[in-house]
Amino acid sequence: MGSTDRIVRILAAIAFAVLYFTGTVTGTAGLVLLILGAVFLLTSFVSFCPLYAPFGISTCKMKN
Repeated sequence: MGSTDRIVRILAAIAFAVLYFTGTVTGTAGLVLLILGAVFLLTSFVSFCPLYAPFGISTCKMKN
Protein backbone atom coordinates (compact mmCIF):
# COMPACT_ATOMS: atom_id res chain seq x y z
CA MET A 1 0.00 0.00 0.00
CA GLY A 2 1.40 3.36 -1.00
CA SER A 3 1.73 6.36 1.27
CA THR A 4 -0.99 8.32 -0.54
CA ASP A 5 -3.42 5.43 -0.08
CA ARG A 6 -2.56 5.24 3.62
CA ILE A 7 -3.06 8.99 4.12
CA VAL A 8 -6.43 8.94 2.33
CA ARG A 9 -7.59 6.02 4.47
CA ILE A 10 -6.55 7.76 7.70
CA LEU A 11 -8.30 10.99 6.67
CA ALA A 12 -11.46 9.06 5.74
CA ALA A 13 -11.40 7.26 9.09
CA ILE A 14 -11.09 10.58 10.92
CA ALA A 15 -13.97 12.02 8.89
CA PHE A 16 -16.15 8.98 9.66
CA ALA A 17 -15.37 9.27 13.38
CA VAL A 18 -16.21 12.98 13.40
CA LEU A 19 -19.51 12.32 11.61
CA TYR A 20 -20.42 9.62 14.12
CA PHE A 21 -19.35 11.34 17.33
CA THR A 22 -20.92 14.69 16.42
CA GLY A 23 -24.24 12.95 15.80
CA THR A 24 -24.39 13.87 12.11
CA VAL A 25 -24.73 10.21 11.14
CA THR A 26 -26.52 8.01 13.67
CA GLY A 27 -28.05 4.58 13.95
CA THR A 28 -27.01 1.71 11.74
CA ALA A 29 -25.39 3.96 9.13
CA GLY A 30 -23.28 5.58 11.84
CA LEU A 31 -22.11 2.24 13.18
CA VAL A 32 -21.27 1.02 9.68
CA LEU A 33 -19.19 4.16 9.07
CA LEU A 34 -17.45 3.75 12.43
CA ILE A 35 -16.57 0.11 11.69
CA LEU A 36 -15.41 1.02 8.17
CA GLY A 37 -13.23 3.75 9.66
CA ALA A 38 -11.69 1.24 12.07
CA VAL A 39 -10.93 -1.11 9.17
CA PHE A 40 -9.37 1.78 7.24
CA LEU A 41 -7.14 2.63 10.21
CA LEU A 42 -6.10 -0.98 10.71
CA THR A 43 -5.25 -1.55 7.06
CA SER A 44 -3.33 1.72 6.84
CA PHE A 45 -1.24 0.88 9.93
CA VAL A 46 -0.34 -2.61 8.65
CA SER A 47 0.10 -1.34 5.07
CA PHE A 48 -1.93 -4.19 3.62
CA CYS A 49 -5.42 -4.32 2.18
CA PRO A 50 -6.85 -7.85 1.84
CA LEU A 51 -9.14 -6.77 -1.01
CA TYR A 52 -6.20 -5.64 -3.15
CA ALA A 53 -4.63 -9.12 -3.34
CA PRO A 54 -7.36 -10.99 -5.27
CA PHE A 55 -7.70 -8.13 -7.75
CA GLY A 56 -3.95 -7.65 -8.21
CA ILE A 57 -4.06 -4.00 -7.17
CA SER A 58 -0.95 -2.33 -5.80
CA THR A 59 -0.60 1.32 -4.84
CA CYS A 60 3.10 1.03 -3.99
CA LYS A 61 5.59 2.73 -6.23
CA MET A 62 7.73 0.33 -8.22
CA LYS A 63 11.39 0.20 -7.18
CA ASN A 64 13.93 0.22 -9.99
